[in-house]
Amino acid sequence: QVQLVESGGGLVQAGGSLRLSCVASGSIFSINRMGWYRQAPGKQRELVAHITSSGGTAYADSVKGRFTISRDNAKNTVYLQMNSLKPEDTAVYYCNAEIVFNESDYDRRLAYNYWGQGTQVTVSS
Repeated sequence: QVQLVESGGGLVQAGGSLRLSCVASGSIFSINRMGWYRQAPGKQRELVAHITSSGGTAYADSVKGRFTISRDNAKNTVYLQMNSLKPEDTAVYYCNAEIVFNESDYDRRLAYNYWGQGTQVTVSS
């Protein structure tokens, strides 16, 4: 069984910063892409940023230049540094990871999608 546990959310004033962390634990051989998504009230869940196992990154246009995603493969952890926060960044932030369970799955390029429980980020104006 695999668990993703996020931390680091909270309440911050506009212009402030927060750093989210997400640790994957369990029977893990490797992790492909890891990412952060968010969902604001009444809106669909949207991609914020993702990072490949080799460090390639992609960002939503709305967060480019303000957010930075990184990962520590040895710790099965992904981070999201959020700077210059805006009220429109208020949402529940979810961690996502593509988990490879064993060498056989790795050789067959099989990975399984897992989600964290979410962490609330609230930016006040």
